[in-house]
Amino acid sequence: MVWDRQTKMEYEWKPDEQGLQQILQLLKESQSPDTTIQRTVQQKLEQLNQYPDFNNYLIFVLTKLKSEDEPTRSLSGLILKNNVKAHFQNFPNGVTDFIKSECLNNIGDSSPLIRATVGILITTIASKGELQNWPDLLPKLCSLLDSEDYNTCEGAFGALQKICEDSAEILDSDVLDRPLNIMIPKFLQFFKHSSPKIRSHAVACVNQFIISRTQALMLHIDSFIENLFALAGDEEPEVRKNVCRALVMLLEVRMDRLLPHMHNIVEYMLQRTQDQDENVALEACEFWLTLAEQPICKDVLVRHLPKLIPVLVNGMKYSDIDIILLKGDVEEDETIPDSEQDIRPRFHRSRTVAQQHDEDGIEEEDDDDDEIDDDDTVSDWNLRKCSAAALDVLANVYRDELLPHILPLLKELLFHHEWVVKESGILVLGAIAEGCMQGMIPYLPELIPHLIQCLSDKKALVRSITCWTLSRYAHWVVSQPPDTYLKPLMTELLKRILDSNKRVQEAACSAFATLEEEACTELVPYLAYILDTLVFAFSKYQHKNLLILYDAIGTLADSVGHHLNKPEYIQMLMPPLIQKWNMLKDEDKDLFPLLECLSSVATALQSGFLPYCEPVYQRCVNLVQKTLAQAMLNNAHPDQYEAPDKDFMIVALDLLSGLAEGLGGNIEQLVARSNILTLMYQCMQDKMPEVRQSSFALLGDLTKACFPHVKPCIADFMPILGTNLNPEFISVCNNATWAIGEISIQMGIEMKPYIPMVLHQLVEIINRPNTPKTLLENTAITIGRLGYVCPQEVAPMLQQFIRPWCTSLRNIRDNEEKDSAFRGICTMISVNPSGVIQDFIFFCDAVASWINPKDDLRDMFCKILHGFKNQVGDENWRRFSDQFPLPLKERLAAFYGV
Repeated sequence: MVWDRQTKMEYEWKPDEQGLQQILQLLKESQSPDTTIQRTVQQKLEQLNQYPDFNNYLIFVLTKLKSEDEPTRSLSGLILKNNVKAHFQNFPNGVTDFIKSECLNNIGDSSPLIRATVGILITTIASKGELQNWPDLLPKLCSLLDSEDYNTCEGAFGALQKICEDSAEILDSDVLDRPLNIMIPKFLQFFKHSSPKIRSHAVACVNQFIISRTQALMLHIDSFIENLFALAGDEEPEVRKNVCRALVMLLEVRMDRLLPHMHNIVEYMLQRTQDQDENVALEACEFWLTLAEQPICKDVLVRHLPKLIPVLVNGMKYSDIDIILLKGDVEEDETIPDSEQDIRPRFHRSRTVAQQHDEDGIEEEDDDDDEIDDDDTVSDWNLRKCSAAALDVLANVYRDELLPHILPLLKELLFHHEWVVKESGILVLGAIAEGCMQGMIPYLPELIPHLIQCLSDKKALVRSITCWTLSRYAHWVVSQPPDTYLKPLMTELLKRILDSNKRVQEAACSAFATLEEEACTELVPYLAYILDTLVFAFSKYQHKNLLILYDAIGTLADSVGHHLNKPEYIQMLMPPLIQKWNMLKDEDKDLFPLLECLSSVATALQSGFLPYCEPVYQRCVNLVQKTLAQAMLNNAHPDQYEAPDKDFMIVALDLLSGLAEGLGGNIEQLVARSNILTLMYQCMQDKMPEVRQSSFALLGDLTKACFPHVKPCIADFMPILGTNLNPEFISVCNNATWAIGEISIQMGIEMKPYIPMVLHQLVEIINRPNTPKTLLENTAITIGRLGYVCPQEVAPMLQQFIRPWCTSLRNIRDNEEKDSAFRGICTMISVNPSGVIQDFIFFCDAVASWINPKDDLRDMFCKILHGFKNQVGDENWRRFSDQFPLPLKERLAAFYGV
């Protein structure tokens, strides 16, 4: 059959019968389940794209060939949509016009499937920048809304809803002469339409413009809210869902307009959260989550708590459908291999260098590990999770004031004979753990043993949720004498790590990792027992849980540190890890968690890791080298070579850091025999921030471990470090700052030529408002260290940083870094004493933060304090020191005699 490449395009276009049959044949074949056939079809479709009127055939089948079955016609439209996405700019004008007119003429097709397909096609053309080049599209669709014919009105509304979803921004810009000024009032008229489908479209269209506070909607906001209230009791679930969604967004955007009606809205949302239709209930439940983030939440909700709490608690039960989907009746599945789509992509968290603090170890870092995430196979977000999340945030708003509403319910749930109810009670207990911890303490001596018993419940779903809830109380458990709760909890959790149910294994492993973080060295007496279990799990676990097991082992190493470095522990732990390491190929993403785990283990084992370090080191260097080579090929020929997954390189750099930190000087020969510094020079200049972040961490660690190898490269590295002192990339900036500090200690006076490259940025960062604590601390330490080695160069700027310098270092623990930084500040004060005069009280406070400084550092402090006192005279000093808070005054008197 001959395709005519030169067909003259006109609206009178008619398909060639043979061509039409050929395309229909293809459409039929593409519905075949056989993948080989599908692949051939794909190739043929690609070839056909070379013919200008191929797309005319596709639109013809969609809109004119009514004799064909609907799935085939719809498929033809979807293939056309993909062509529009890929090659629209190459369509000849005639073809484009033909497609556009066919779309508009058939938006009212009698089949809902065809109408929807035409709508998708229209919005795809519109989002290819064609809203400007298709001026009659919006007016035409809006006028079709007034059609007497239901199909036409519904089809036009469906298309408009898709356009509002896909092109909201451009609709609200001057490019199109602001069509929303006409469209939004028009949509509002349809809120009262007799057809539920149309009402639903109308609300959905307007909803697209709430969050962006679109001017055209803000003008009609009162009429919009009034119309929403009118739909409150709509019998169509889709309408109720869109009404709830609108109210949730208005909470964030126009709280002022909702406030007068708040009482009624809350009452309404209470009803909707119990809606028969779970989609409506879920949308309504979001309301409590959003409201809890608003400052007015506490006052607004307080009178509704007696009603709201039971509703949320009730929503936390598994639905029957959840249990079926979760295979809740399957108790033992440990021998069934995981299907690959069960395994979520993992994101590696690159190394960030941070200081140890004196507080009780509660980190303000965002701990995303204790999210309420106990059943990830059910659709990711459901009523149960939303209710639990809402209870969690409300517990953080009301704290212990929530307990009178919760405790009576908990008593009933936790000891209920139906497992589903009992399970929901355990989830409730976990959800309130963070917010109501203080108020729960009196009940914990009774509850924790009960929960430890629930760990051996006969239902797997009860065992798994109990693991999670116990992990939420780990902080309290660890604060009690170890034999009371820690030991029994640990014993039972370790049994659950070897449970015969995969979900329980997973929950137990995650809970154990949390317990490890809280207990730290408290676990040392039980190490043999713990390792025994974790190593046995290696042989037992399927794919997905292995990845979580690596995390539990890595966290254990982080928590007990050098206590792990005993021959018998190393003998247990290393063989299975190295066996996995040898099995995995360089392209296997399972390397990520294994490398992270090994990094923690290497740091903990220190010299104990020596027998394993060479192959591990070599492979990491190879991973970095391979990734860089692939990236270069991809940059040069993006069409021939795909971009590498840089995570391989990031994780490898982080493991090299772990080795350098653990092995110290022992890494020297490995570095000598490899080209790692050349590779690092490239990594430090990578476009991807995480790569730079990890390479600066490694630079700092190698500087500490084997500086003679790093030193020849310093002239090349320092300018790069200087340009990365950009607080827009917090972690990159943090690690670069730390590395500069480490380098300066090694370089000593030779650091002088590099000070101008970095000092101004560091002083700027330490004075920036809202800079994260970790970055401030590292910046202060590095400024101190630069001043320690080159006081003449840094001291002149003392006045510009002394105050934030003192406040950021007063809370960190005594350590080497703090020591060198304070020596630096004392040296600079002796060079430029006037730089500290105005902020001397801050210096006194920072000095007092030392628990036990080394003798010569204490002498430096003494000299400065007494020098200042003698200079101002006793009378002035007394007046000055009267401003001190009492503890500071007493401390300085006791330690330094001033």
